Amino acid sequence: MFKTTRLLILAATLVATLVLPATAGTPTPQESEFWKAEVSAGNLPPVAERLPAEPLIVDLAAKGREFGAPGGTLRTMVTRSKDIRQMVVYGYARLVGFDENYEIVPDLLESYENEGNRKFTLHLRDGHKWSDGSPFTSEDFRYWWEDVANNEMLSPSGPPDFLIVEGKTPTVTFPDETTIVFEWENPNPDFLQSLAQARPPFIYRPSEFLKQYHEKFADAEDLAFQVEDARVKSWAALHNKLDNLYKFDNHELPTLQPWLNASSGKKIRHNFVRNPYYHRIDSNGVQLPYIDIVEMEIVAAGLVAAKTNAGETDLQGRGLAFRDASILKKGEAGGDYKTLLWKTGVASQIAIYPNLNYSDEVWRDVLRDVRVRRALSLAIDRKTINQALYFKLAHPGAMSVLPASPFYDEENARAWAQYDVEMANALLDEAGLAERDKNGIRLLPDGRPMELIIETAGERQEVENALQIVTDTWREIGVDLIMRPLDRDILRNRVFSGNTMASVWFGWDDGIPQAHTSPAYLAPTDQVFLAWPKWGQFYQTSGDVGEAPDMPEAERLMQLAHDWEVATTDEERKAVWSEMLNIHADQLFAIGILNGAPQPIVVSNRLRNVPEQGMWAWEPGAHFGIHRPDEFFFAD
Repeated sequence: MFKTTRLLILAATLVATLVLPATAGTPTPQESEFWKAEVSAGNLPPVAERLPAEPLIVDLAAKGREFGAPGGTLRTMVTRSKDIRQMVVYGYARLVGFDENYEIVPDLLESYENEGNRKFTLHLRDGHKWSDGSPFTSEDFRYWWEDVANNEMLSPSGPPDFLIVEGKTPTVTFPDETTIVFEWENPNPDFLQSLAQARPPFIYRPSEFLKQYHEKFADAEDLAFQVEDARVKSWAALHNKLDNLYKFDNHELPTLQPWLNASSGKKIRHNFVRNPYYHRIDSNGVQLPYIDIVEMEIVAAGLVAAKTNAGETDLQGRGLAFRDASILKKGEAGGDYKTLLWKTGVASQIAIYPNLNYSDEVWRDVLRDVRVRRALSLAIDRKTINQALYFKLAHPGAMSVLPASPFYDEENARAWAQYDVEMANALLDEAGLAERDKNGIRLLPDGRPMELIIETAGERQEVENALQIVTDTWREIGVDLIMRPLDRDILRNRVFSGNTMASVWFGWDDGIPQAHTSPAYLAPTDQVFLAWPKWGQFYQTSGDVGEAPDMPEAERLMQLAHDWEVATTDEERKAVWSEMLNIHADQLFAIGILNGAPQPIVVSNRLRNVPEQGMWAWEPGAHFGIHRPDEFFFAD
């Protein structure tokens, strides 16, 4: 078997083109020059044998794109070592994925059947292989389901939440090598969308590789040696350490993504080389991805714009902000690139999250008073922030879904978002915060000054600039804003533990939900919504950690999220979405400042098939993923 480690050793030997016979119904597969020498040497099967019997054929002409030629190295940058996982995000090989119209389409799957959102039959591509040449079959799903997800040593909390409906797991069967069936007693309308996420749940594993490290399949003596050699406590710890399809940091772990990791250990530059068994080809028979190598450099966050301006990247969005656009435009000629301005898909570019689970009881009660949250929102001069930071190119407003969503409501977008200091002062007086100290700062019920500490990740200059403007206008209502920048991980841990009074981050990742989108992220189902971390923890751990929601509006959101899950018609689901969005508009669990700020995307003048007008969104879309980087190519 031609293994991943062998691929990595041989990745440097690249020569001429080989054309091989096609299977019926597909174009003649064409060998890339990258692996030609290995095919000639007998170390790698010819491309016709590496492709599935029915590969995914991409009709570039129908998409208005150019046909490319394989080759080249694409340079890009990230700011943290663990962000090499962006290759899984950008690669966007999923069982099913979103197309550019945000419709769910088969990808790794040849097809699927959905029977009333209760029974999903998944059909794999016959002959599909992992990057090491091992078969990708229903055994990889069975192994994950029976030997990983339902193994207490490997998965103490059991199968992932998105598979649990009304407290019950599905019945999962494997009729043959290319068929997997998930069946629930009640509907699970979120199943397919979950498979298409930027961070997919991976309901399969490369079983042939991982069985070497599983006590049920491995030789006990060999496994004990492996555990000792890896200096871990158990076989389960070793298995979990190696089982990193999303982290993408184990170069030996087979993948189905367009590029495989050719690096090991900590490096400044990581190389990812084309997957010789990748399942997509263009309609001329050329196996994708077009680009041979992706070189991902890890740089300090403050250097991304400068290095981009110097022409040291071929495709860059991450690490750039709108404030960088002007200097990037100036550097286009010397850097041989162009700067595109894409739309952004987050519900709010900057949003303030009062922590309703803050450990200080006095402050918690104040922040839970909706009159206080409304007053804070009314005392933000959004137009000034838009003009000062975004040259009026963003859209001031509350946090709500964007106009590209069918659930957009102009009234919700404007709710409590006008600049009205008089009304804000009246609301705070009404909330019992009328007393002030000699400096004009309001006093809390226990006599402390109303010093509202907002913690930030310290990664976006526009956030700090916006908060400086908010500081000035909040003083007009007697609130002293204190800004505290922290490391992102420290910030999140402080929020999750209840030690942060308020924080600032983007709005909902998915600001453009469609009819098939679950509204669960509008309810307290996850600690990452920074306004209710403890409620989210309570849901995520089935009550073992955190606190149960104890505000009527939050309890109603939980009920509505459940109603969406069990609804049987689109009309019922739309009604749920409408009510949940209305609750958020009324309650301001997060105080949005503006949305739609353009995202600079820098593209080498040599790079083709990158859309001029795209959407920069984590969900849905996986940033570059929805635009299919495996179809990008260098013109020369």
